[in-house]
Formats: sequence, C-alpha cells, structure tokens
Amino acid sequence: MNIAFFLLPKQEVACVTLDSTLRQTLERMEHHRYTAVPILNSDGGYAGTVTEGDLLWYMKDSGGKVAFENASKFLLKDVPLRMSNKAVSIDADMEDLINLAKVQNFVPVVDDMNRFIGIVRRSQIIEYCEKFVTRQSLESM
Repeated sequence: MNIAFFLLPKQEVACVTLDSTLRQTLERMEHHRYTAVPILNSDGGYAGTVTEGDLLWYMKDSGGKVAFENASKFLLKDVPLRMSNKAVSIDADMEDLINLAKVQNFVPVVDDMNRFIGIVRRSQIIEYCEKFVTRQSLESM
C-alpha cells in the first residue's frame, strides 16, 4: 500500500525550525498538546524531532541559566536531541512504517530531495494493521 494514503501533509503538521526559540517551541507544543514535533531546517528538510523531554533536560542541565522566563533567548538548534527519529521516503513501504512506528509516535515523510512533506501517525498505522488482522481473521473462519 502507498504510504501517501496515510500522509498528514506538512501544512497540517505543527512543526518548528532549527532557528525557533525554546519559548516558541514550548508554546507550539502546548498549543497543539503534542509531546514531540518535527524540526525543519532552512531548506524545508527534516532535521529531527524535539520532545518535551529534550527541552526539560536542556533546561535542567543548563545549571539554572535556562528558565521559561528567558527561554526566548535560546535557540532550538542548541538543544541536544536524545532520540534520533528517522524519516522515510514517500515511496517507502508499509513494513518500513511499521518498524519505525514501534519506537516513534509518528514517522516523518520526505520527498526525493529530502524535503519534509508530512507525517504518518502511529495511530493510523495501528488502524491499518488492525484492519489487516481483522480481515485475515474473517477469511480464516
């Protein structure tokens, strides 16, 4: 099955850029109630995924230099990412998506020039697998 069928397009995804401030990132995550969002580079390419944990650890490890009150002075590109969420190409197969969804809440999707074009949510992948399993169960009866 073509993964484009499951794609939530870039325009509908809450993203941040490497030049976003910590405050902008936190506010975007809070507004959308997400615990992780994709990061885009200046060319529109996928640069990684930032999580609430990444931001909290960065603030904790700053020795008190970074707090919410001054979070607008610090850039996201300086925050170490603790997980390396991988992206897939738009022509990847469902097996690739399923393998990544085991350890990622969403799978970023890129085009053939590595530009970010959207995500596939884990919930959509689980729904696809559920329908497949249900269909197999009905056929074996």
